[in-house]
Amino acid sequence: MFEQAFKNIDDILRTDSGSATELDYVEQTSWIIFLKYLHDLELENAKKAELSGKKHEHTFEPKFRWDTWACPRTPDGKIDHHKALDGKDLKEFVDEKLFPYLKKFKSADPDTVEYKVGEIFSELKNKITSGYKLREILNIVCDLHFQRSEEKHELSHLYEARIAKMGNAGRNGGEYYTPRPLIRTIVQVVRPEIGDKIYDGACGSAGFLVEAFKYLTENSAKLSTAEMRTLQTKTFYGKEIKSLAYIIGVMNMILHGVEAPHIRHMDTLSQNVNDIQEKDRFEVILANPPFGAGIGKEVQQNFPIKTGETAYLFLQHFIKSLKAGGRAGIVIKNTFLSNTDDASVRLRRHLLESCNLHTVLDLPGGVFSGAGVKTVVLFFEKGAPTKKVWYYQLKLDRNLGKTNPINEKDLADFVKLQKTKADSSNAWSVKVSDLDQETLDLSVKNPKGTETVAHRSPKDILKEMVKLDAESAKALAGIKGLL
Repeated sequence: MFEQAFKNIDDILRTDSGSATELDYVEQTSWIIFLKYLHDLELENAKKAELSGKKHEHTFEPKFRWDTWACPRTPDGKIDHHKALDGKDLKEFVDEKLFPYLKKFKSADPDTVEYKVGEIFSELKNKITSGYKLREILNIVCDLHFQRSEEKHELSHLYEARIAKMGNAGRNGGEYYTPRPLIRTIVQVVRPEIGDKIYDGACGSAGFLVEAFKYLTENSAKLSTAEMRTLQTKTFYGKEIKSLAYIIGVMNMILHGVEAPHIRHMDTLSQNVNDIQEKDRFEVILANPPFGAGIGKEVQQNFPIKTGETAYLFLQHFIKSLKAGGRAGIVIKNTFLSNTDDASVRLRRHLLESCNLHTVLDLPGGVFSGAGVKTVVLFFEKGAPTKKVWYYQLKLDRNLGKTNPINEKDLADFVKLQKTKADSSNAWSVKVSDLDQETLDLSVKNPKGTETVAHRSPKDILKEMVKLDAESAKALAGIKGLL
């Protein structure tokens, strides 16, 4: 039911001049679905309050509640078209009254869902130009229900699918999406625990934080009330600079069950790493930071190793943000392992001296659709220098792409071997003491992956050349005889 509803909404948005891309479809669908989800959550909380004999305090004033402006009902449960706003009246109410009202919630307690409502609607605007088409969409969403756990699960699953689709909608969209099988694998290896503070400083659509939440809820025994409160209020932290990604990330967390994630809309790299104190640090960091040159000198001043490469600045930020004993899984371009420029060498040295880089997962091309670069995943723990690095080179018998993405089965052997860091045809270990100490080149060089080449002697090569010359002369003579 949800999937067909989403398709119907997309069909309507395609005919509206305000939405032109998959990114617009996701953004506009998101705020409408979000308000309906909050309405159902409110109904759920009201029932709980009634059962416990407590009074339920509504979040929104009566005229701004979903069942007043979006979906008023007749006594028999049908949409009351006499009360439901439509056309110009609906458009003006949403743009001039609803959105300004919701923005005011930004003054609420930052640890509440109300604050997130304020943040989201401070960044959003309604792009649907036709009030009549907006009414069509609202009528579809009115019939969706997000109260039972099965319904919430289906909604969160479909929302993830839309984010994936958005991730392939162009260069900008692709910055928000990391394949979920890869994220789940990284989370499995890092193994977060209840009580850990988990951070992604380039969180995009919050895929790492969502999968960490799933991992903790699925791999824990029945959670106590205190443990669930910890997951809700003291576990998930993120930062995101881009407005749409921030909005989608917050909504994604809420739709998956984390009602007030600590995701901030800000430029992570604007913080001087020397200002990061113990209270600002985390036990777990999971991230796929953006890469690319062009960071200005003003931002570079916030880091001891100055470079225009975005990912290198993020890596410094992550190392500084880890607590002693903290664990990290970071995706980065594979050229980081071997570049010989001063910043690359210094950063590798800093990583190896301050952290135990215990695992490097070498990924094949095509994991990130349209990215055009090869990547590796660095797994490290802070507090002790690296003595030995275990490498795993993922080799697949197919080419990866949009229609043939990476899956968890592809990564199962890596997960299995990584637990003991066992050797195999695709896995090996390298001692840091055996590296070139000047460059600390960490390139992925599989000692078992090279084929032996039989080199011929010069005498054999000359003999082969004479034979080929004789054959060529014979063929040329035959051609001349035909002329």
